[in-house]
Amino acid sequence: MDTPQYPRSPKVQIGGLAHLGRLFDKIRMRNAGQIQDYNYLTVGFDKYLLDLLEMTGEDLEKRVVQGGTDEEVVAWVEEHGKTLTDEERTQWNDRILNGGPQNEAAQQRFQSRLTEVAAKRGVSVEQLPPTTRWVDIIELDEGRM
Repeated sequence: MDTPQYPRSPKVQIGGLAHLGRLFDKIRMRNAGQIQDYNYLTVGFDKYLLDLLEMTGEDLEKRVVQGGTDEEVVAWVEEHGKTLTDEERTQWNDRILNGGPQNEAAQQRFQSRLTEVAAKRGVSVEQLPPTTRWVDIIELDEGRM
């Protein structure tokens, strides 16, 4: 049985931004046929990051697929996207690394994801490590927690 491949943790910062390296990985892996079931570029952290950078997923995807190191792609992002202040970077990282559900609908989605992760692991939700952050759902789902 093949071991699932996952993009890097959204906690890893590339170019001073949490999730950016994960987004690069998702594009690379998707285009290499290594992952199929990820929603990316148009939802969740991906969409929010693209909005922050004021760039389209299509443009970023084209650049990442051209190849190069993370540093080369970060340089391209910095040249073609919005120039972020240190404050904007700090706010982004705090949002990604510490954000949890902010309303009842989000709390229901959060609980639903926990239930999915627990089912995937064959355990009850109560047996999962306790979490209140979205980033930890990803970590749990991908076996890093």
